[in-house]
Amino acid sequence: MMTCYGQAVSMRRSMQAICSVPGEDGRRMKKNPRFYFALFMGKLAYRVQRMLRMNATFFPGKLAIRLCPDFIGRIGKPEKIVAVTGTNGKTTCCNMLIDILTENGYDLMNNRAGSNTDAGIATALLRYASIGGKARKPLGILEIDERSSKRIYPYICPTYVVCTNLFRDSIQRNAHPEYIADIITSAVPKTTKMILNADDPISSRLAPDNDRVYFAIRQLPTDKQECTNIINDCRICPRCSTKLLFRYNRYHHIGNVYCPNCDYASPTPDYPADVDMEAGRVKMELHGRCEEFTLVSNSIFNIYNQVTATAVLTELGLTPDMIRRGFGKLSIVETRYSHAEVGGLSVITHMAKGHNPIACSCVFDYAVHEPGVKEIILMPDDDRNHLTTSENITWAYDADFEKLADESIARVVVGGIRAEDYRLRLLIAGVEPDRIFTTPDERDTPKLLKLDGTDKVFILHQLYKTEAARIAKEDILKEVAANEESH
Repeated sequence: MMTCYGQAVSMRRSMQAICSVPGEDGRRMKKNPRFYFALFMGKLAYRVQRMLRMNATFFPGKLAIRLCPDFIGRIGKPEKIVAVTGTNGKTTCCNMLIDILTENGYDLMNNRAGSNTDAGIATALLRYASIGGKARKPLGILEIDERSSKRIYPYICPTYVVCTNLFRDSIQRNAHPEYIADIITSAVPKTTKMILNADDPISSRLAPDNDRVYFAIRQLPTDKQECTNIINDCRICPRCSTKLLFRYNRYHHIGNVYCPNCDYASPTPDYPADVDMEAGRVKMELHGRCEEFTLVSNSIFNIYNQVTATAVLTELGLTPDMIRRGFGKLSIVETRYSHAEVGGLSVITHMAKGHNPIACSCVFDYAVHEPGVKEIILMPDDDRNHLTTSENITWAYDADFEKLADESIARVVVGGIRAEDYRLRLLIAGVEPDRIFTTPDERDTPKLLKLDGTDKVFILHQLYKTEAARIAKEDILKEVAANEESH
């Protein structure tokens, strides 16, 4: 199996070498009539879509690339570019960077509005370009899909590539995180500086020949000595294949590792962080000085995002005071996380990325460790695509649904077209049958809650169920408010 995999990787690299666009020279390609036509049509498509109140994040760039395949190579780009990639957290991290830089007066371009593939990058570039195709912004913050690296980096040479982490995700298209790591490593330009997670033994090994710095979170009181999750995608030493040991484990393969047989170990972080959950503070070493910041969230995912953003902003030259000022006005966007209270009941929506067992496991863990009696609404389905949603839920058996068997969770309500399949997964996980309720329609999930003696309701939804989660939250709040008035 490994031999076949190695041959496949070797063949793919050979084909890339034959078929790819030019390297460093390809990023400074001259403009030609075909490019100008594509630029005009792309800008026209963008204007028309915006007039029609459409997002215009994908099609204009797709059209430009169709008319001029090397469009991204020919259009003007900012002098400095930060590319953010990774399995989890890249959107939130990008939002943090954009908000804090904008707060501090930086003039920048970004693809915040939508697509992070080559078409989305092309749309962002043409949107911010002049009519002659020149870049009008000196700085770019770009979220880039991991698998799109080989279609983007041959045309764009980022100043920095930031990788939040690499995990198992959408297995039917992403295979294994080592495969994704190989795609990124083979595509990243040699002159790009890497900003990497020292706590992730997979992403910390990206582009080994490039200049790099690392960020990390030092040991927390809640850390363990062994991985207790179902999934650990980095069990053996990448040098000698000996079983890796943890100095401490945070979740899945995230933590501080070392090999007992050779000198392989987690890299020493340039930007280490100490987190005090109770005080809501994080202390980071920035160029030898300890600086303190207020936490924007008590979720470990978002704490990592904050630490990542702080490292990037420091690399860009922002002072600690500038970063503090930015974090002071920052909040996680409501499509990712929201919190509301009525009548003593807290209702929390939290995105749990579909087909991503690690993201879901961490969100489950977050809900379990929150104090009080909880009820959980799960919206795991993406019914836009029945091929991946209706026919493939194997990821659910990699996710730690066992956490939802905790005694503090009084009820689990599942809404969606495969709700009964998730009932089965919950039963296998040890959740008692009389605590599981299902409905094929997410809109009916609030009706299945008990709300008697409940302190918190968590609505855990996948990316494309944000609106359904918002409606469910509003229905719960209205019902509780109405009951309060009647009493």
